[in-house]
Formats: sequence, structure tokens, C-alpha cells
Amino acid sequence: MSLRTNTSLDAITAACHAASSCAVLSHFRPDGDALGSTLAVGMALEALGKQVIFLNEDPVPSTLAFLPGADRIRQPGTDPIDVDLVIALDCATSERLGANCRAALASAPQWINIDHHRSNEDYGNWHYIDSSSPATGEIVYLWLSSCGLPITKAIAENLYVAISTDTGSFQYQGTTARTYEIAAALVRLGVDVAALNRATYENFPRRRVELLRGLFQSMEITHDGRVASWAMTRDIMAASGALPEDSEGLIDHLRAIEGVIVAAAFEELPGPEGKIRLSLRSKSPQLDVGRVCAHFGGGGHMLAAGARLTGPLSNARQRVFEALDEALAAS
Repeated sequence: MSLRTNTSLDAITAACHAASSCAVLSHFRPDGDALGSTLAVGMALEALGKQVIFLNEDPVPSTLAFLPGADRIRQPGTDPIDVDLVIALDCATSERLGANCRAALASAPQWINIDHHRSNEDYGNWHYIDSSSPATGEIVYLWLSSCGLPITKAIAENLYVAISTDTGSFQYQGTTARTYEIAAALVRLGVDVAALNRATYENFPRRRVELLRGLFQSMEITHDGRVASWAMTRDIMAASGALPEDSEGLIDHLRAIEGVIVAAAFEELPGPEGKIRLSLRSKSPQLDVGRVCAHFGGGGHMLAAGARLTGPLSNARQRVFEALDEALAAS
């Protein structure tokens, strides 16, 4: 287990018991691991009698609205939020919590940071970072179960989706025997695997398919077939009617191509800054996309990482391809 701090789960549990009111949140543009972990922890705290506020900088994606308690998550307003304790989950940097969330929680005296990203900056008063875990949801399960905290059926469902989505439905490297054992434990707690998998993977809006059509038309295969990329431009977004959340997981279509080692997805972000969102996925442990993204101020995992670059798109793409040239040569 790749722990980088001396904070124990018992100490984190004690901090939770000592608090009367808590806020739980994760990174903006939340995915299944972020939301599932947030909801699971918040529900467990409520079962202990705590007052809990569920937050995120962005709305819950429609594709994850089925999660038990998802309707509880709200976006912060302009007023400060007064709580004894904040628990940040699945978020490597405090900046990724979002400016509005950070402002609303600025007066909170105590913070707990639980995550599995190796690029985590160890913010907060207590932090438990395990980069060997394939999902934050796995860490949350181990915490709750080892410290005697409640795991109801609703909590189990959120944790199952958290783990399933961040492991690519138990396919990605990092999925271990422990991961499957935890999934089995969640099933014994009442998780209906078939129903949750249908809701997670077989209930996408048509606009997502239209977005995928446009992305495939923009696809390029470069670097002697080792890099596959596409660009989610504003024009493609407008033509498909897609929302930013609809791109979640689509990069796996690029990674699945025979001979491809690295998949790269570029997204033109709204706003006058002209920022480009980069997502990289690698199929080879010898090519660490986390290091590539760190070169651009981002981070993540060895096989999955991201960054934000200055535009325009053509320039950002060129800089990333140059960095990939070096990474491929060294791998």
C-alpha cells in the first residue's frame, strides 16, 4: 500500500466523531468515483448523527443522477458555509474543488483529504493517500469497514459504482484481488450488480452518441500508429448538442485500438481564456502519462492523467505530441 502520510484511519474516524457538522465534496466535473465516494461518506456520517452538507462545484451529470442520494448534492452559493469539518474525496489538489466551493468553505477549521491520486498535494489537516488503490471508493470501503462505520445498501451501491467506473468495470491495471473481494462484499450488502451496471453503462443519452460520431470524424492516428487522438471542439459540441459530461469515458474507444499505446483527447473549454483540457490514457506501464501531464502542470496516474493547456488547439496539440515523442522514445 502506497501511503505517503502517517495519518491513520482511526485518527480520521476520531475527527469525524468529534465534529457535529460536516461538508463532503470532490473535484469539479465529478465522475462516478468522485460522486460515489462523496455520497457514501456523507451517508455514513449522517448515520452517526452528523449534520452533513453534500457539495460540488458542478451539477451532478445526468448519467449519474441514479446514484442513491445524488439529489442531495448542491452547488455552493455566495454565502459562507459554516461546518466543523470538511472531507474532500478523490481530489488531488484543493484548486480542483472549485473556486466557489473553496470560498464557501474558507472558514472551516478542519479538513480531511482522502484520495488515490499519486499527484495529491497532501492538503488538509489529515490526509490518507493510497496511490495503489484503483479508486477512492475502495479506500472509503476499507475505512468504513475497518473502523466500524455503517455501510447501508445505499452506501454500498455508491461504493460499487465508484469502484466500477474508476477501474473501467474492473478491467484496468491496478484492479486487484482486494478490489474483487470488496465488490463481493458490496454484493452481499445488497448491491444488484445487473441493475447498477445497466444504469451506469447502458443508459446514455443520444447526444452522447452524436458526440462520439463527431469525435471519430476528428480522429487522427499518428506516431507510427502508437498514438490515437481526437478533439472535442466547440463546433462538434454544438452540432451534437452534447454537454461536457457526455465525454466521460469516450477516450476508451481510442485506447482500445490495436497498436495504440497512448490515447489523447483534447477539449476546447468555454470562456475567453481559450483553455484546452487534455486527457491522456496509456496501455503501457513503460509510458507514464502522469509524467507527461505533469510537464503541463497537470497530473494523475501512470496510465491515466490530465492537464489544462493554453490554446489555441493546434498549438496545444503540437506541444503534447512533442512531449509524447520524447516519452515514446524513452519507453
